[in-house]
Amino acid sequence: MFSDFSLYQTLIIAVLFLWAGFVRTGLGFGGAALGLPLMLFIHNDPLLWLPIISTHLLFFSGLTLRTRLHNVDWRYLRQSLIYIIPPAIIGVFGLVNLPILWLNVFIYSITLFYGLTWFFNRTIESRQNWVDKALLVLGGYVAGTSLTGAPLMVAVYMRNVSQDQLRDTLFVLWFILVSIKMTTFIVLSVNLHFLAALMLIPIAAIGHMLGLKAHDAIMRNDLLFKRWIGSGLVIVSTLGLWHL
Repeated sequence: MFSDFSLYQTLIIAVLFLWAGFVRTGLGFGGAALGLPLMLFIHNDPLLWLPIISTHLLFFSGLTLRTRLHNVDWRYLRQSLIYIIPPAIIGVFGLVNLPILWLNVFIYSITLFYGLTWFFNRTIESRQNWVDKALLVLGGYVAGTSLTGAPLMVAVYMRNVSQDQLRDTLFVLWFILVSIKMTTFIVLSVNLHFLAALMLIPIAAIGHMLGLKAHDAIMRNDLLFKRWIGSGLVIVSTLGLWHL
């Protein structure tokens, strides 16, 4: 895969996967949501990046959960998967069949929405059961299409899962969703770019470790961190949509 890119582009790719690894463990979600829009500037086909991101999610979430499965809220996870998995499967088939232009518009639009809510400190909140279900369904579809549905589902999980179990429960959710996506890719003979994913794991691992160390600090300054990230997402998604 890397033979198709210049040295300069390859270095940028490495930095973006380091960033995705940092966000994934620093926030507990959002590695794809905050990394994929930037990767699309290097190459505009999501099907190039999503199998690599998925491989990393499986590897690092599995690594983290080896000793954390006792800290997962299995009861709520089972309840929520009923609403998440069916639309996620529909979303995966959309990813494989929809035109690249449509997918990119969808990804940048979702990213712009996240960026605006974070920049203006408008959290996605859920206070009623029917809203919970709607966000889980929508988040499942977005996750199936682009792996960027985390903020929608996190809004629901934050209300129903205790803070000390939240990150580990979310990691199990990501593992399940990505397993479904990767299985579908294999069945449909999508190129997984597995060697490229393996080569990028050491780079992502640096971000992963930095995110683990920074997690507590980020949680203490959550609003400030998200405001800075939100402003960046607004700029990136606006430029992406303008370019399209």
